[in-house]
Amino acid sequence: MRDTLLEIRGLSKSYPGVKANDNVSFTIQEGEIHALLGENGAGKSTLVKMIYGLVHPDSGDMLLHGEHYMPRKPSEARNLGVGMVFQHFSLFEALNVAENITLGMEQAPPRTELNAKIIEVSNAYGLPLDPNRLIGDLSVGERQRVEIVRCLLQNPRLLIMDEPTSVLTPQEVETLFKTLRKLSSEGVAILYISHKLDEIRSLCDHATVLRMGKVVDTCIPAEETARSMAEMMIGGELAMPTEREFTPGKTLLHLQNLTLKSLDPFGTSLKDVSLELRAGEVMGIAGVAGNGQDELLLALSGERPTAPSMVKLSGVAIGGMGPTTRRALGLLAAPEERLGHAAAPDMSLKENAYLSARVRQGLTKAGFTLFGKRDDFAREIVEKFDVRTPGIDNAARSLSGGNLQKFVIGREVLQKPNVLVVNQPTWGVDAAAAADIRQALRDLAAGGAAILVISQDLDELMEISDTFAVLAEGRMSKPRPAAGMSVEQIGLMMGGNLEESANA
Repeated sequence: MRDTLLEIRGLSKSYPGVKANDNVSFTIQEGEIHALLGENGAGKSTLVKMIYGLVHPDSGDMLLHGEHYMPRKPSEARNLGVGMVFQHFSLFEALNVAENITLGMEQAPPRTELNAKIIEVSNAYGLPLDPNRLIGDLSVGERQRVEIVRCLLQNPRLLIMDEPTSVLTPQEVETLFKTLRKLSSEGVAILYISHKLDEIRSLCDHATVLRMGKVVDTCIPAEETARSMAEMMIGGELAMPTEREFTPGKTLLHLQNLTLKSLDPFGTSLKDVSLELRAGEVMGIAGVAGNGQDELLLALSGERPTAPSMVKLSGVAIGGMGPTTRRALGLLAAPEERLGHAAAPDMSLKENAYLSARVRQGLTKAGFTLFGKRDDFAREIVEKFDVRTPGIDNAARSLSGGNLQKFVIGREVLQKPNVLVVNQPTWGVDAAAAADIRQALRDLAAGGAAILVISQDLDELMEISDTFAVLAEGRMSKPRPAAGMSVEQIGLMMGGNLEESANA
């Protein structure tokens, strides 16, 4: 029997209009890999923020090694052996590995000593790092190594990981799992949050399931299926995507030698990207983050103009047109960064609905906003895409990440585009909501639209795509039928071996 490391007793936390956590209790044992499962808005983020000292509970208590534990700030949590690797990396690209690690330490040792320690620890856990490399020159997987090693240097007894595999290749995921299993064997407990339920089944010892802020179930993941765990989370039967026949129509989007220099000094420029996207087709674009995905979406949305002939919509050269004109013609886009790019954080949901849908939904007349029509459209998004929010007057930033994602995708889908480009459509979204979003995209394609899905989730792309290509270092492989592709082949292509598509 393992000793109890962390005991959570009746934690509750409320915000205006919502009870994020309601009398949550469970324990984590030393050396245990413990999954925290739940739909978007179930209270997972609030709970781990309380454990890490970012949020203080309204009531309840925690015990760490049997002693009262209630950190007032993250530094207190770290000093007591609790570390956290966030879903969004907190790294400065213009600084090197050692400099970034120094920023997260209360009392950093001399640089020579720190460099030696980084090399020693990173190699010991199969995450080799060069302390002198710039963060901006690292792959996403290498950046995650920096975040993990920064935690390991502080000798944590509990490591919290939030969606750690969302931007990794299959090969990088396997490396990460080896590291986590090694830590577990050394007695380090890991609290693991992920919507990838097959990963939970292979990695985690136990799982606690939250729904509407409450603990509703526990399980041993290896004894469950991904579907059964998803149904624990939603409290009902999980809807499965319907099969459909792919009958391609005429070419709606044509890219011809699309080349675009990245404005980000650490970004990736597009180099001679060519493809044809047909009516009724869902084309999946895989790739490790930072290989030109953002640049591709900017070029297609019209935020970054190109030579007119590089981008054609139904035969019309639109490369030099801006976003509003492209939207009017039927080309819509939903970017990866939902808060700040896809939605204005401090504006209400009804205002955010207006920003994107003003033209296609006819939300203005003679220069004046039709407020009733705008509000009806916002309510339609909330209802049809099950966006959990007190109302359309709430600010975008008040929603959980997954619920805001549902709102953003729903806003674009309901405008009935001819071509829809989406980047990471189900990023951070729970299994039930992800199934609904994928079904909505498939239904849109079945109605004659052309869909371009940019994603790092290979399972998602394998499920939804008719055709498939990989973007690596700004270059795109030749699109090919998705049927018959293996995850291993795709992983090699994502690593830069685009010839794998030809040899597969």
